[in-house]
Amino acid sequence: MSEYDSMTVAELKELLKDAGLPVSGKKADLIARLEEAEVHDDDVEDEIVDEEEEDDFDDYDDDEDWDDDEEYFHVAKQKPVLDDATKSALEARKVQRKNQPKFRRQEWFRYRRLSRTGWRKPKGLQSSQRLNRKYRSPMARVGYGKVAAARDLHPSGFEEVLVHRPEDLDGIDPSVQAARVGGTVGGRKRVLIHERADELGIRVLNRRRGI
Repeated sequence: MSEYDSMTVAELKELLKDAGLPVSGKKADLIARLEEAEVHDDDVEDEIVDEEEEDDFDDYDDDEDWDDDEEYFHVAKQKPVLDDATKSALEARKVQRKNQPKFRRQEWFRYRRLSRTGWRKPKGLQSSQRLNRKYRSPMARVGYGKVAAARDLHPSGFEEVLVHRPEDLDGIDPSVQAARVGGTVGGRKRVLIHERADELGIRVLNRRRGI
């Protein structure tokens, strides 16, 4: 008699769910499934222990495999050189963005495809949003403009420069400007742009992982 015989069907199903096994069948089927999973786990653990022991002997037999002089370097992202006025303007813009309402497209609540799109100016002679009636989303107006000193700047403080070729990086000042690779640039040319940017010390704002 195993330990599973004294358990209820609900308890057996919970164990099967935790192990990622099917929960269908009678109680005898559930018990057999759990016992089979236990045997399989024991075999796997024995194989892992044997492999680890073999690896230990293989790794420590030869001291030449160890390189104590190996060093690992972490290259941080480039930071812009900003004056006090620009820093204060960026902070002020951040506060303004927190207080700014979310601009939604007209009738975004009625059609799901409109809720996923960006802002569009409402048109129509009797448009409730254009007429600024109650319970309508606010429209983007001149009064929602941000600090002029921080206009068109990346949140990090860099001035963005759109590049499509490695040659476009030559005229960039890495202290105040950063590169943004165009969306139509292919993978091979993107790798060349990243390599050239690393040589010049230029930060790529939309750098992809693994490139």
